[in-house]
Amino acid sequence: MNDVIYILLRRLRAPLITLIVVYAVSVLGLVLIPGEDDQGQPWRMDFFHAFYFVSFMGSTIGFGEVPYPFTDGQRFWTMACIYATVIAWLYSIGTLLTLVQEPAFGRLMRRRSFVNEVRRLREPFYLICGYGVTGSLVVKKLAAREIRTVVLDLKQERIDGLEMDGLSIRVPRLCADASLPDTLHDAGLRHRHCIGVLALTNDDQANLAIAIASKVLVPERMVISRTESDVTTSNLDSFGTDLVVDPFRSYAEYLVLTTHAPYTHLVYDWLLNPLHRHMATVSKRREGRWIICGYGRFGRALCGAFRQAGVELTLIDEGSDELAQPLHRVRGIGTEAVTLQDAGVGDAVGLVAGTFHDADNLSIIMTARALNPKLITVVRQNLGENDLVFQNSRADFVMEPGRIIANRILAQIKTPLLPVFIERMLREHDDVWAHVLLNRMSHVVGDRELDSWGIRLCPEETPALLMLQPEQALKLRTLMKDPRDRTRSLSCLALMHRRGAEVRLLPGELCELQEGDELLFCGLSEALHQMEWTVNNYNLLQYLLTGRENNDTLLSRLLNLGAKG
Repeated sequence: MNDVIYILLRRLRAPLITLIVVYAVSVLGLVLIPGEDDQGQPWRMDFFHAFYFVSFMGSTIGFGEVPYPFTDGQRFWTMACIYATVIAWLYSIGTLLTLVQEPAFGRLMRRRSFVNEVRRLREPFYLICGYGVTGSLVVKKLAAREIRTVVLDLKQERIDGLEMDGLSIRVPRLCADASLPDTLHDAGLRHRHCIGVLALTNDDQANLAIAIASKVLVPERMVISRTESDVTTSNLDSFGTDLVVDPFRSYAEYLVLTTHAPYTHLVYDWLLNPLHRHMATVSKRREGRWIICGYGRFGRALCGAFRQAGVELTLIDEGSDELAQPLHRVRGIGTEAVTLQDAGVGDAVGLVAGTFHDADNLSIIMTARALNPKLITVVRQNLGENDLVFQNSRADFVMEPGRIIANRILAQIKTPLLPVFIERMLREHDDVWAHVLLNRMSHVVGDRELDSWGIRLCPEETPALLMLQPEQALKLRTLMKDPRDRTRSLSCLALMHRRGAEVRLLPGELCELQEGDELLFCGLSEALHQMEWTVNNYNLLQYLLTGRENNDTLLSRLLNLGAKG
């Protein structure tokens, strides 16, 4: 509170001096002016009685003349003191109210309150720097899993929006520049319960400053950052940032799967995107020439990924010819029908509207679809405020950088095994294998939201499993039973089993588990909650293994003894 007290004393210096002088003169006058006691004898008020009288007189309470009725001289002095003290108090209170209403003082008080709230946290939390589209999605998803977060953002309206989001748990938040080390320190960077820092602002330099400060001040702290620049990506990787998400490169890798592995692409989509597409969307023809409108950061990432996959491309852009070499290029934006026809939209398979302007992108896909109704359309959404329009645009794919980054980060945070599974799937299995997996996933969840989670067999995460007797073999299928009825299975699917360096995709239900094993599941969120119940409750686990309900409470043991007797 040192800063607050300093500002209060500095701004209230004149009012406080005025009050002290007025009170001192008033007390001194009452001491010096002679009075009479109840016997008519001369009497002078001492300093204690004078200060007591001025104190209640200055507050206009008015208890009366004490300890004896005043003389005319004392009453005259009292009237002068009443006006002087009232004016002094009005001056002091007015100055104080003016100070409280000042924005700078308000920010200081909010920051002090924020610091105290963060210091009182006793649960693990993530420090979120930036509450735009990405930050809000991450915070909401983590709050749904009752994982605490602390939020920093440079715009007050976003902080105010956090208050209106109606999250299930309290989120400490502050409007401040997260790129400043002092701000990160106040937000809990060095707090012993901080488990990670997420740099999610839309400014690459700010994200770089946050990542550097985090790694310098707390090297062991996990740092995740978004980036939209190759230079910044290389810089972040150079000092050990745990995860760097480039939305354009990530989406390019995601989209290129549609050209040669549509079912693998859909598995990828279901695991990373909560609002996954239906299986029927893979029915469109995927092989052939694609048209890309716009050769900015997104367009360059797409061209690189498509060319590496051997896909024929046509580029529509207003830039210089040197930028697009050696691509077939048509000069223009793509909003005009003649430009699209020059690019061969009639016999193209897909079109990407990837300019910097949402209105142009929507115009491009509407014009292109009118010329070729069978076209696969991909549209880039730049502003989150345009959600409603893009949701009704009937585009096959909507590329929104904020959501892409959020999904990648959430996958890394809540299920670290998921990126390992995806990398193995892309490297080791073909589209036929992915089609079979997709059918199994669809059988489990249908059209509902697919969730994924990981479990590690260790005392901290699965205490019930480690209480089993040595002769009791634990199989994978036991964890996938419903703890309320062991004859039913949970709505989930085991995707991966890892034991040390050995990794198995889609392990069988008879797979025997050991301490230290890691498991990756996908399914409905309710299955996750039921499985957490099983791995934390020894009695439930015994029920699933043996079919007998085992209750170790004192009452149950007494009842069992009575039944045996």
